Formats: sequence, C-alpha cells, structure tokens
Amino acid sequence: MIPFIDLTRQHTALRDELLAASARVIDSSQFILGAEGKALEHELAALCGVPWALGVASGTDALRLALSALGVGPGHEVITPAFSFVASATTIMMTGATPVFVDIDPATYTLDIAAAERAITPRTRAIMPVHLYGQPAPMDRVLELARAHRLAVVEDAAQAVGSAWAEQPVGAWGDAACLSFYPTKNLGACGDGGMVVTRRQDVAERIAKLRHHGDSGRYQHVELGYCSRLDELQAAFLRVKLRRLAEWTTARRRIAGVYHKGLAGLDLTLPTEAAAARHVYHLFTVRHPQRDALAKLLADEGISTAVYYPPLGSRSADVRRRRRAEVARILEGVARGAVAAVLRGARRRRGRARGG
Repeated sequence: MIPFIDLTRQHTALRDELLAASARVIDSSQFILGAEGKALEHELAALCGVPWALGVASGTDALRLALSALGVGPGHEVITPAFSFVASATTIMMTGATPVFVDIDPATYTLDIAAAERAITPRTRAIMPVHLYGQPAPMDRVLELARAHRLAVVEDAAQAVGSAWAEQPVGAWGDAACLSFYPTKNLGACGDGGMVVTRRQDVAERIAKLRHHGDSGRYQHVELGYCSRLDELQAAFLRVKLRRLAEWTTARRRIAGVYHKGLAGLDLTLPTEAAAARHVYHLFTVRHPQRDALAKLLADEGISTAVYYPPLGSRSADVRRRRRAEVARILEGVARGAVAAVLRGARRRRGRARGG
C-alpha cells in the first residue's frame, strides 16, 4: 500500500542534518526563544515578504493570537469559509467572537467574495480567508472588500507556505497570516509549531507579548497572555527543511502536472489553479460523484486517499449551531465529492523528487 503520509524517506535523507541541528541546540542549552527561533523568524519573514514573524506553539495558536492581537473578541463576528479544517472556526470562538460561515468558489475551494460581502454586518470585525490545499484565496479582492468596510484580514495560510497571489507571497497581503508546521505540512516540524507573519509592527509587538504570558519585559506582565512559544529544537529542524522548500514545491507542482495530464478526460473534477495564483499543492484534491467507491477502488489498487474535509458544521456541535443554512448550496456538494490523492506516494512509486 502506498501510504497517504510517509515522512520516513524525507527524514532519512535529512537525518545527518537534523541530528546536527539537534546537537547544536543541545550544546547551546537555549531551548525557548533562542537563536534558532530568531533565525527561523527572520528567514520566514523574508520568504513571506514581511518585516516580522513570530514563532508560536501551533498553527491553531497562531490563528488565535493573531485574532486577539487585532482586537477580535466577544460581540464580534469573523467571516470565514465553511469548508476548511475545524481550527479556522474554533480559533474565532476561542476569542469569544462568532464565526460567520460563507460559501466557497467550487473551482478553487477558496472564499466566495460575493458571499462574504453579503455576510457583513455591523458586528463584523475581520475576514479570515483560507488558502486551502495550497491554493491562495483572491487576496486583492479580499483586501478591497475589507478596506471598504474597515475590517481586519487574517490569512489562514496553514497549508500554503510558499504560495503567492498576483506574484505577491501569501502572508504579505493581510494584517497577519498564520502558518502551521504540523509534521504533514509542506514545511513540517518533527513535532508541532506555528508562526504569525505580519507587516504591522503593532501586531508583532502584541503577539510577542501574548505568546509569552503578556510579558513586555522581565516579569512585567501587562496583559493576560498565554504560553505559546516555538521551541528551539523545532525551529532548528524547520531551518534544515526550509532550505529544501523551494525544491519540494517545484516537485509538488510538477507531480500535480503529471496528475492533471494523466487524469484528463476522466469523470473527475480536478484542482484548478487560479490565473493569478501560485498553487503549492499541499494536497491534490479531486471530486467524484461516487467518492467512497473511488476511494475503495484506489485502496484495492494499493493507493491511499483521504477525505479533506467534511463541512465544518458537521464536525462540532458548537460550530454547527453557528453555521448558516445559506452556505450549504455549494459546500455540501463539494464536501460529498472531495477526496485527496497522494503526492508523496506518486514520488515513491516513480522514484522521483525526494522529500515534500
């Protein structure tokens, strides 16, 4: 069976460098908010085209802290797609705000701008577009809408590090953008981790406090904060992998092209790369009217697949109560048919392009 997720080959290829990175951290005896984390923040800020990046404990914490840093709280609403990983909604709820779900563009799986505009109310404080599967949302239109209504924009870029819209990197568009380093991501840690990148100094300064117990100096706790810091070991591992990210992204895009060519003409809805987008193919997700039968057929042939995702409202009672029936028109059809294919497995079978 070709596994859906197989990180063994990546780590085998990088073993010596990863061990050297861990030894460097151990020898330094700096494990929290040290030199490795600062270096990684600088490198990822440069990749995203922003001045500031702040490492945190997870992608979930990155979203929660970014929202809080932008003043989102009780009584507010945040507009976000109803088709995403659950953290896109639950982090809004963690701030005390209400997620307002809107439909998606069925071709790109990203935020439907017209639906977002219809959802704006006097309580709306922010828009959270999701760059799902590595496909950037139409950020020029998101920003135009947000500016017209004086709303903050938080990019959920958990699956999209290295992607771009209109040749501008994901992360450089919104007031803040959030990365996840969960091990299966295109840039994955050997554990958990996340990062907030931002072009705003005030947001960076607020997150620096919030991630470290609200501390503005040694034991000067000026607000209620959290303990959410990216540890030095994970930062060191990520720096090793970051050096390969461009190569891995090129391989993903090439393999996606092979899939597109080989699957053309079949009864499948294939991923669409928007004209202004640079898709990084965290997942290659197809749709089929008999999804479960297709998944079984592939499994019988030794190819693993997975469903990404059921509708948000079907996975959490709290989220379901906040979901509006009007978003179901496109979403339900997409969710019933979506199944993600194997990019890593394709490399394994053909012996191509290590890592990813």
